[in-house]
Amino acid sequence: MSQPVWQKSSFSGEESNCVEVRAGAGLVELRESDESDAILRTAPAAFAGFSGAIKADELERRA
Repeated sequence: MSQPVWQKSSFSGEESNCVEVRAGAGLVELRESDESDAILRTAPAAFAGFSGAIKADELERRA
């Protein structure tokens, strides 16, 4: 069985400094494209809550 493919936002264009995501085997994985050895793994429900909060602009911004 093959690994799921990493995907990045279409807003990233050709830049290599973006966050990539893939889902498979009951997990969602995230990594920074220029630091591909460090992978954050989380449950799909937790990722859905996180991405929903980003889309709704509910996260606190810090300068």
